[in-house]
Order: sequence, then structure tokens, then C-alpha cells
Amino acid sequence: MTQKIAVLILHGAGTPDKQFAEKMVKRISNRFEKKSGVESTELEFEPVFWSAIFAGDQEELWKKLQSNQDLDYNRMRRFVIDFLSDAVAYQPTSSGGQNYDKVHTLVAKAIQGLKERAGKNAPLCVISHSLGTVVASNYFYDLQYRRENMGAETKRCTNQTPIEQCETLTLFYTMGSPMALWSMRYIDFGSPITVPAIGLERLYPGLKGEWLNFYDKDDILAYPLKGLNGEYNQAVTKDVNVDAGGWLTSWNPLSHTKYDTDSEVVQAITDGLIRTWKVLND
Repeated sequence: MTQKIAVLILHGAGTPDKQFAEKMVKRISNRFEKKSGVESTELEFEPVFWSAIFAGDQEELWKKLQSNQDLDYNRMRRFVIDFLSDAVAYQPTSSGGQNYDKVHTLVAKAIQGLKERAGKNAPLCVISHSLGTVVASNYFYDLQYRRENMGAETKRCTNQTPIEQCETLTLFYTMGSPMALWSMRYIDFGSPITVPAIGLERLYPGLKGEWLNFYDKDDILAYPLKGLNGEYNQAVTKDVNVDAGGWLTSWNPLSHTKYDTDSEVVQAITDGLIRTWKVLND
């Protein structure tokens, strides 16, 4: 009986197609099988379609803003609403039932699903993009260091198993991350999550984790993280500069949307999964 790896995938800002993770899952699965000789069924994937929480309100806001108004640049304004309003709406507030809790509840339920399919002790790999990197970081930081920030519904959906308690977090991959901008909210740019989780050594002695932060120098929303402060320098294994996208996108800010299909990104993530699986099952 082998130990599977649980893989959580979070998209970035904007409301993508519900099948947003399909291309990346297929690429990782194919490479995993070819390079390891192991069936990709050893990887249990769970995408988190978190922006669906905001989609209805964004549509209503757009209609209200257009009503009896003469606005220019409507297509650009809609882009701003779809993308920037996710970041605004996600921020925690003092009132109950906040979006911060709603988004994190979806993450908690996704991890519950992974627990059922991969096991309560399954090592957890998190792949996140853009604003999704901030969501993932906040979610696991609350579990590791600031549980008083967890919303009531998130707590109800987080059972006392290792994978749900962030004890098996092993691999963390951030793509096109604006986390450096969010660090401005904190003194000395804040503190990162711990990867691998402190509890991992107890469950799997000798298993090594990693945090790779992928960024394209032409992506104006993505930044390296190791230079933020000493804590980030220690927490992030490596800032990886990639050339995301093809000839139409790799040289400009549109590269922000192309990490999931970039061969260097997929290769690095798959190699991490293979290393982890072999340690677990050799």
C-alpha cells in the first residue's frame, strides 16, 4: 500500500473557468508518469475555485456602476472589477460572515476532500498563482501561528487530522506572486509560513520540503520573496526566474497568466513531487 500525495491548487485573481487547473494537472501527471514510472493516480489533485464567491457580487456591482452613467474604457473597467475587486473583497473585516472566512472555508473543505482520498497523513503540496498565493499563505499562517484569525466556519471545517492541521505541508509553489506587496501591511514586511511544516518530521523523518517562488521579470505583479527580510530568506527555498508564455506573452505583463503551462515551472513542481513520493514509498 503506497502513500499518496495530496495536491491543492489555487487560482489567481479574476473568475477563471471552473476547469482552470486542467492543463496544469495534465502536464504534471504526464511528466510524473514518464519520469518516475509511477501511475499519476498516486497524486490526488483538488482545485479550489475560490473566486466564485465574489462572481455574483462583481456582476451586480458592474450593472450598478453602468446604470445611467457615461463611463469611458468600459472593457478596462470590467477588467479592474474582475481582478482588483477580488483582492479588496478578500480582505478581513471586523464584521462576521466575512469573505476572508468564506474563502478559507472553501480551502478547508478542499483539504477535507484530499484527506478522504489521500489519507489523513498525506503530505500536502500546494500550488498557487497570483492572489491565490496570498490566500494560501494566509490560510496556513493562521493555522500555524494565528488561530484567533480563523473564522468560525473555517474552524468548523477543520478537523483534528494532521493534513487538516497543517502538519503535513511539504511543498509550496507560488507562481506570479504579489505577496511582497501584501507584506507592506506588516512591520518589517511580516513573517512567512513555515515550509515544510514543523510537524512533518514527526510523521515522516527525513522528508525534505521546499518553497519555490516562480516569477517572470516581465510580470509586473510578481516579485521575488527571499529579499523581504531574514525570515523570508530562510523560509523560501528559491526565487526562480522563468520566462513564462510564448512569443506573444513571455516578454510583457501578459506573462502573468502563463505560469501553469510553462515547462520550467511544471518540471520543477513535478520533480518535487517525485522526490517526495520516492522518500515516502521506497
